[in-house]
Formats: sequence, C-alpha cells, structure tokens
Amino acid sequence: MTNAPAVELDKVTLKLGTRAFEFDCAFAAGKVTAITGPSGSGKSTLLNLVAGFEAPDSGRVLMEGRDMTGIHPGERPLSLVFQDNNLFAHLDLFTNIGLGLHPALRLTADQRQAVSDALSRVGLAGSERRKPGTLSGGERQRAAFARALVRKRPLLALDEPFAALDPALRLAMADLLSGLHQETQNTILIVTHDIEEVRRLADEVIFIDSGKVLFHGEKRFFLTHSDHAAISKFVLSS
Repeated sequence: MTNAPAVELDKVTLKLGTRAFEFDCAFAAGKVTAITGPSGSGKSTLLNLVAGFEAPDSGRVLMEGRDMTGIHPGERPLSLVFQDNNLFAHLDLFTNIGLGLHPALRLTADQRQAVSDALSRVGLAGSERRKPGTLSGGERQRAAFARALVRKRPLLALDEPFAALDPALRLAMADLLSGLHQETQNTILIVTHDIEEVRRLADEVIFIDSGKVLFHGEKRFFLTHSDHAAISKFVLSS
C-alpha cells in the first residue's frame, strides 16, 4: 500500500480506569507531527498506542497499512526517544547504542562503524566509552537520538524529549532534530506541551483534549485557529 499513511489510528478506543480515549486519525509519511494539548489530555496515551505499550479496546493501529494488533513494541517499525532517554547507566555509549541493533551486541563491522557514525552526527564523536553519568542532560539526549538513528526505522516517536532541558538546550536539541529530519525524511511524532516547539518543529499538529482529537491539520491553521476555546487558550497562554 504505497499511499498508506505512515500511522493510522482507525476508530481506536481505550479505557484506563475512569478515563476514556477515542482516537481516529492518520499521520502522513515524511512529516513532523506535534501531538499537543493540556496536561493529562491523552498525548502520551496516543503515543503508547502507536508504540504498542497500550492495546486498544476496539479499533486498529496501522503502520504503512499493516495492522499492528499483537505486534510486540520491539517489532514495530519505529524508534522511541523518551524524556529520560532510557540509557543504561552502567553501560558505555557504544553498548547502549549497539543494543538498539542487536540485543546480544553481536555486531558486524559495518554496524560497529554505524554506531560511531551516529555519535558523530549528533555531536558526540569519540564518546563511545563514556558512561551516561559523565554526560550532561543534552549529551544524554543526543545519545538517545544516536540510538534511534542506527536503528533506521521509518518512524521516530518522541515523548516530551526536551522537557527536562534548559531553554538553550531545548533550542539546540530542536535544531538537531530538525536537521536529522531533513536528512532522513522519516516520519516524526513528537509529544510536546511547548507551543514554541510546535512552532519550530511541526509540519502538522494534533491537539488532544479530554482523550479526543479536537484538531488535526497544518501548523499554520492550528496557530490561527480561534473557533475552539481550548485551542485558543493553549496557543495564547503557552
């Protein structure tokens, strides 16, 4: 299905405790889509459904036209970057990144070179033997990007990846992500509550409130959308 969206949530419903979620939307291939909205609205839940950490009560999650029902998160065609970067503190960067290629670290010569190349691309050349504890927050997040790069998956999903960084680092990391996207042209879904990240990074925006999609469209329409009070409040007050 060459024209299939990169990701589609087809009439997906999910109930977690007393909270109900309903998602019916699709993400175009090669775009950066910001998933935004108030705190607790369901942004991370949507990403968890895409990644496979949550299973729908009804509906389907499709990637490139393929139904992902029953497909383990590690077998889905995506890489994930979280706010806490999920690096193993007792392992050096080469091992942390190499594990993204093979869980037993049985790497070919080309794969070993790919790890070093990925570190170079994110500004960490020569850091293969450093431990995460010796890195700054921005450097650890760069290492997480390097791990995503070596996996070469068509979809990159990020859950508030810059939230713990200071403003200058947030800006630098956003520029890095934008540059990597221009190189790879992969599909990016980024959960963020920061309107400046939406302005800087997104091609399209999904706005979620109370577990439902209130807006899905181009960024320029989102930023001027005044027909819904929740969206206007978010854009003006963030």
